Amino acid sequence: MKALTSTLWGQAALIALFTLTVLSPQTARAQMAQPSCADRGSVLKQLSAQYKEAPVNMGLTNSGAVLEVMASDDGTWTIVLTMPTGVTCMMAAGKHWEAVKPKKAGYTPSNFEATH
Repeated sequence: MKALTSTLWGQAALIALFTLTVLSPQTARAQMAQPSCADRGSVLKQLSAQYKEAPVNMGLTNSGAVLEVMASDDGTWTIVLTMPTGVTCMMAAGKHWEAVKPKKAGYTPSNFEATH
């Protein structure tokens, strides 16, 4: 049950971050008219080399794609989507990444806190 709860919280955080990023372009590192796509290895290598980002969250979409949040210790982050074909696209990017977790079971906005 605890693993399911963690998974649900992670998915909710990803959806919230994706929605806020799409609706608030000021948070993006660069305006992306079209997603930048390549094979997954190349995308991860670029994000690691340029921004020191590594995977911190991931989930499987209803269409079978893998959604991942990459983040750095400096707070930069990128959302990537890997299609079932193996093509990975950078969908959104920004700054000030902060991992969050609920204090206890029974989430309310007032008991949600940063992990650090």
